[in-house]
Amino acid sequence: MTSRAEADSGRPDGSAGNGATDGKPATPPRPSRPAGGQTRRRRAPAGAAVLRPEVTEAIRAAVFEELAAVGYARMSIEGIARRAGVGKTAVYRRWRSKLHLVLDLVSALAVQGMPAPDTGSLEADLRLLYEVTSRALRHPVAGQILPDLQAEAARNPEIAEALQKALREGQQSVTRGIVAAATARGEIRASADEGLALDLISGPLYWRAVVAREPKLPKGYLAGLARATAGALGAL
Repeated sequence: MTSRAEADSGRPDGSAGNGATDGKPATPPRPSRPAGGQTRRRRAPAGAAVLRPEVTEAIRAAVFEELAAVGYARMSIEGIARRAGVGKTAVYRRWRSKLHLVLDLVSALAVQGMPAPDTGSLEADLRLLYEVTSRALRHPVAGQILPDLQAEAARNPEIAEALQKALREGQQSVTRGIVAAATARGEIRASADEGLALDLISGPLYWRAVVAREPKLPKGYLAGLARATAGALGAL
């Protein structure tokens, strides 16, 4: 049987026909009183709590587009819903506010890292990591969203915590694997400061891409960075 949660009106969010107004959940039905004075609550339609995954993904994609286009401060649930082709109700079913929506998306970044490179040498591992990370950081959407969220994080502790967690955990899970493999091969001393090693690996690329925001890296920059970083790690 087709779920009535998001399909009654033919719209992805099912906002028509469910009593919802202005993007907020409908008022629960009042209890009915059958003969005899006993109170009996009406049963919710079957499938009413089902949220279609394709609608959720459409909303997530719309959030990234909206952030890149207008920034967090001007972003609205209405704009997100319009980009996703749904009504506001579909968004509010999943997230209470735009803050919770963005926090959810940023937190999800922490578990979307790539496996640690395993080429057999520290320099080659670093080169591969830098190539993948550089492409991701220089994507037009990421290039707009990250600086905006960093600016917003200075005013909003919840965004600051989520952004720090996503960037730190997503990157460190990979760099720790690189350091562990290099240590096992004898390229990095076992006594090396792991925190300093992680800073050496990640710092320069993020500085250029996110802080300085240089539109294009100099020719040979990633290869030179991998070579210099490998040498610095070996000297720890």
